[in-house]
Amino acid sequence: MVEKTDLVLLAADKNMEYLCKAGLRRPEALGIRPIRIEFRVHPARDGGVRTDSPRMLSLEQFRFRHALMVLDHEGSGTRYEAKDLERQLDEQLQRYWGDRAKAIVIEPELEAWVWASDNALRQILRWQSERPVRGWLREQGFTVDELGKLERPKEALAALVQAVRQPRSAALYSRIGDRISLENCVDPAFNRLKQHLQKWFPHGP
Repeated sequence: MVEKTDLVLLAADKNMEYLCKAGLRRPEALGIRPIRIEFRVHPARDGGVRTDSPRMLSLEQFRFRHALMVLDHEGSGTRYEAKDLERQLDEQLQRYWGDRAKAIVIEPELEAWVWASDNALRQILRWQSERPVRGWLREQGFTVDELGKLERPKEALAALVQAVRQPRSAALYSRIGDRISLENCVDPAFNRLKQHLQKWFPHGP
């Protein structure tokens, strides 16, 4: 019998794939053992992940021990709230995988994870100003709540990248995933992903 690979992760786009791939190269920071992973990217992006990913992943259940599907709530084309969409997708996955699979719906979008560490972004983007990054964003009209969470994280990252004259590419997301804090990220969707990884792939004794 062929041994199953640990995890298949279906992402909505290349940026998401590269960020997740970089983060999963850091198992100790996630609190898990090293694992073997294969990635899939849906050609129809967030809307495609929402509509047919449980069916697509059903074809992988005999090759992998576990499955994750990750998508943005923003751009998914749903009328449901993020938590309700995630619950629906979980129910669809369970038909094929039981408790071996999980949907992660990020609210509003992937860039909420990118902002886990301003210091990492300053270094990656070579931010030269003495002003705090989020202070600069407030000056540009972005809303930052009392916990430091940005209302429009994707647009905020685009503005910052433009200000430092760097391209916003999948490679940038990979560099961010290599450097941002995985221990201190407070985004609820990221923490749900981390909790499931820790349950499935705990550290050895």
